[in-house]
Amino acid sequence: MNATGVATAFTRGPARRAMTHILLLGFGFAYLYPFLWAVGSSLKSKLDFLDSGLGLLPPAPRWENYAEAWQEASFGTYFMNTLFISVISVFLTLLFTAMAGFALARTAFPGKKIVIGVIMVTFLLPHGYTIIPVFDLVNALGLLNTLWSVILVQVGGGLVFGTFMFMAYFATMPRELEEAARVDGAGFNTLFFRVMLPLSKPMAATLGLFTFISSWNNFFLPLVFTLGKPELRTVGVGLYAFTNQTTTNWTLLCAGAIISLAPIVIVFVVAQRYIVEAIAGAVKA
Repeated sequence: MNATGVATAFTRGPARRAMTHILLLGFGFAYLYPFLWAVGSSLKSKLDFLDSGLGLLPPAPRWENYAEAWQEASFGTYFMNTLFISVISVFLTLLFTAMAGFALARTAFPGKKIVIGVIMVTFLLPHGYTIIPVFDLVNALGLLNTLWSVILVQVGGGLVFGTFMFMAYFATMPRELEEAARVDGAGFNTLFFRVMLPLSKPMAATLGLFTFISSWNNFFLPLVFTLGKPELRTVGVGLYAFTNQTTTNWTLLCAGAIISLAPIVIVFVVAQRYIVEAIAGAVKA
């Protein structure tokens, strides 16, 4: 390559990279704009919200909007209901799926393939077709219009996916760990709780994050099973009800939406290291 070709390649390379960065920044800003607009709108007054239109920056930030949304619009109650449902759902889902995944991955028993096949079939069933029998079952148990009804249904819906995730993860662990623990006298329960479960932290964190986000954002199940008690609404149902109740105070609605997003962001920041480890382990496997 002559001097002209080298100079042309040198100028084209940085130019292409700069153009790529500009395009990515533009797409990124367009993707984040609704969130930034909601943050800015949550700090505006009613008049500023109507005057500024699609503007991002509030003329005079009103932090008291969050306090008003928390108290007057009952988002505090909705937040605590959603937090209780999500935390308990994550704990029960991880516990049950980890035990089931370990049993399916590390033990042999008659009918194992049949059990896995049945689990696969239930995974393919649409949730909408099962809501009526599930509703009748919850009603027969006397749990309708309680937070526990939402928890049990959400945990039941997440068992299949979580079991397969843990089963695949435990199947990749070396047999030497299990054999060494059994030589030291560890039984089945000790092997699971003391050896295998601590080693599955990356998978537990990943599945826990997905379960938490799914439970926190769930709208249909809380709406169905707590319809008779408005005080049991979750954040999603509360935001929808608040939208129907008022068409003027959009600043409180934006504040409530930002409040509802905060736990998801915090959980992701805390668990991101384990998520990266789980993805890296899956790629290596």
